[in-house]
This record gives sequence, C-alpha cells and structure tokens, in this order.
Amino acid sequence: MAFHGKLASAAALLAAALLVAGSARAADLARGAEVYKLCAQCHEPTGIGNPLFLAPTIANLPDWYIKAQLNAFRGGLRGLHPEDTGGLRMYPMSRAIADEADVEAVAAYVASLPDVTPPRQIEGDAARGQTLYTPCTACHGPQGAGNQALNAPPIATQSDWYLLKSLEKFKAGIRGNDTRNANAQIMRGMANTLPDEQAMKDVVAYIKSLSGQTAAASGQ
Repeated sequence: MAFHGKLASAAALLAAALLVAGSARAADLARGAEVYKLCAQCHEPTGIGNPLFLAPTIANLPDWYIKAQLNAFRGGLRGLHPEDTGGLRMYPMSRAIADEADVEAVAAYVASLPDVTPPRQIEGDAARGQTLYTPCTACHGPQGAGNQALNAPPIATQSDWYLLKSLEKFKAGIRGNDTRNANAQIMRGMANTLPDEQAMKDVVAYIKSLSGQTAAASGQ
C-alpha cells in the first residue's frame, strides 16, 4: 500500500509540474504575441514576410535561430553596414525589444506560427543549382532543413528573393565582414564559391525545389 501511495504521489507531482510548465509556456507565447505586433508591421501577422519592406519569411523558424539573429542585431553584429537597407531597418526594431525575456518570448511565438508558402519570385536552373548546392549540405543538410549544432537555419521554406539577396550581401561583404560573427564569415566564404548572379539564382531555384521534401520529412 505504501508503494502504491508513493506512485500516486509521484504521479500527482508530475502532473502538477506539467501543468505549471504548460501554463508558463502559454504565458510566454502570450507575451511573444504581444511583442510580435511590432514585427508584424513588416513580417505580416502570419510571418510570411513582405519583400516591399525587405522582410523575409520567418514563420515556424526555430526559436534558437530567431534568438540568435535578434541578438546579433541587438548587439550590432548585423544591421549596421551602410549598404544593408534591410538590416538597417531591423537594427532599431530589435533594439525596441525590452530585454532577453522578451527576445525569448517572441522567438517562441514566431516558432509556433504555422508554416507558410511564400510566392516564388526568382527564376533559375534548379538542375544546375543542385550541383552548386553540394557544399551547402555540410551545414544546411541535403534537404535544406538546417542544423542547430552548426547554427545553420532551415532554408528550403525561406523566401527565394531573400535567399538571393542574402547571397549577394555575403558575396559583396555587406554581411560576413565582422570577425565576431563566425557563422556569417563562413557564409561569406560559401557565397564566394558562386561565380555570378545566375549561379546564385540557380542554387536558390534548387533550394526552393526542396521545400516539399522538407515538409514531408518533418511530418508537416
């Protein structure tokens, strides 16, 4: 009887802990939704983004990546190059987030947004892009699903215009020129393996062809 009593007590404690954790997560998401109202002006309420505001798709990106990028903007690792128009917009927006707790809350909220499918805007040769994408698999994976251990975000579901703009910025040194940001420096080196704009368009076309595979692989 004593053994069964201990089991019942343990089960009750576990249920209470789960309830508290669930309540805490709900509170975080509620706070994240409130903070996201600032972001929605450019990224849209659904997180699909808006190329007119140079705002990429962010819905359902992993929270660790959102936090890393917000903190990079907040700390001046991104968004201060005079030719980075989109970054110059994001820098003050990121600084408007009060503290690390709000960064975590809005990151959790963005990660909770359902997947969206941004419209295709870039034309390229996906078959040629497949070969060009080969070095990218080391970090972003063969299906473009990303790898947290390497700080590599998922890219298959990202806006194609943003992928192209990002490659152009890395290649031109607008991004990846700060020695404090090792991952951005790696990306600059990778972008420099692409000889011209057409090669960038081709690799982006291939990345976008992976989006269906990525969704199927993740069960979405």
